[in-house]
Amino acid sequence: MSTAGLPPSMRREPVGREPTLREELRRHTARVVLPPVLLVALMWVVEIVDVVLPLRLDAFGIRPRQLDGLGGVVTAPFLHLGFAHLIANSGAFLVLGVLVGLVSGRFWTVFAGVTVLGGLGTWLIGGSGSVHVGASGVVYGFAAFLLAYGLAARRLGPAVVALVVVLVYGGLAAGVLPLNPFVSWQGHLCGALAGVVIGVLLGRRARTAVDRDR
Repeated sequence: MSTAGLPPSMRREPVGREPTLREELRRHTARVVLPPVLLVALMWVVEIVDVVLPLRLDAFGIRPRQLDGLGGVVTAPFLHLGFAHLIANSGAFLVLGVLVGLVSGRFWTVFAGVTVLGGLGTWLIGGSGSVHVGASGVVYGFAAFLLAYGLAARRLGPAVVALVVVLVYGGLAAGVLPLNPFVSWQGHLCGALAGVVIGVLLGRRARTAVDRDR
């Protein structure tokens, strides 16, 4: 029976139909863009709740060398000191997060690795009595990951992305120095180091996979 005369909602696609190039592109775009967008949206929801309700959520950031401050390793990226702080991190997080997913296809791995490793490093070397919050450590981790991955993978695409990151975000380098007592340079430094480690590991794995398929 032909379905040509039926409305689109009643037509059935042939079993085993291969997705079109447009459908594959749409799915790939969703996989790359949605994760960082969802995380930034969550950051905004948390900040709005923190402003509207007297919960003092910023107290749940990373408190160096305090056992009850270890939970901040996971929560700190979602906490910010006001909307100006959040806005400053949101744009870079979105752009670099999309690039991480685009070049490596491993956004969640990179995000989790940078968050945990960078957070633990901050917990170890952060100043006594300080509380570290904000997604900037993850932003530094993303930027460092893209640089390390581009070099380790030895592929044109990641290498070009690494060059763009250097040109556009090269000024971030100053943030890993103890120049401003009100900026978590420890979080920036540890996030960047975590990004380098993960970038080298995943980049070498990608290069090995390409060499094996040749």
